[in-house]
Amino acid sequence: MSSSTAPQDAILSAFWRVLAGSGWHGLTMRSIADEAGTPLAELRRSYDCPLSILEAHERNVDAVVLAGTVDDPTSSARDRLFDVLMRRMDAIQPYRAGVVRLIHDLPRTPMLALWLASRMPTSMAWMLEAAGLDASGPGGALRAQGLGAVWLAALRAWEKDESADLSGTMAALDRALDQADRLARMLGFGKATPAADEQTPPATGTVSVELPSDPV
Repeated sequence: MSSSTAPQDAILSAFWRVLAGSGWHGLTMRSIADEAGTPLAELRRSYDCPLSILEAHERNVDAVVLAGTVDDPTSSARDRLFDVLMRRMDAIQPYRAGVVRLIHDLPRTPMLALWLASRMPTSMAWMLEAAGLDASGPGGALRAQGLGAVWLAALRAWEKDESADLSGTMAALDRALDQADRLARMLGFGKATPAADEQTPPATGTVSVELPSDPV
């Protein structure tokens, strides 16, 4: 939910700026309200605590990726996954300093790490949907967890990647998708592609992602 006096984007930007400077343990609702230039009472009408703002950020990132989805029946499942996760990187790039600080704080904040880990499969299921892949049932749950592992591998590279074109991140994501594909095939998992892909095998191959996830 967004505040009636401050757009959600302003709240989210303020949240990440304060987090970048103070860390998770120094984050307060008052400091976020002050940074966003909105009354504390108005912030309370929309958010319960920093976790609820972090949840709003997660939903916003999911929505940004989904809004940018363009159906391309000629592309492979692997290429669509690559595109979806790179668009997710683009969506968090404006908040880079705060996200990196949060990543560094997670080892000292195990409950936050567990909370994030519990939410990741939902976001990854939406990313599968954005790529035109089945995210339903037990198979979809496995794919979502596997895609979470791929996302984490790319995120670790992104944390250290200071290039303008994120070339290091793209290379890491490419490798992670390859590894997930090889492992899924070795373990005998079925394809993660929809029927259209099975009817017309893409030149670059399909990908099944069935790896376990970690918190982000």
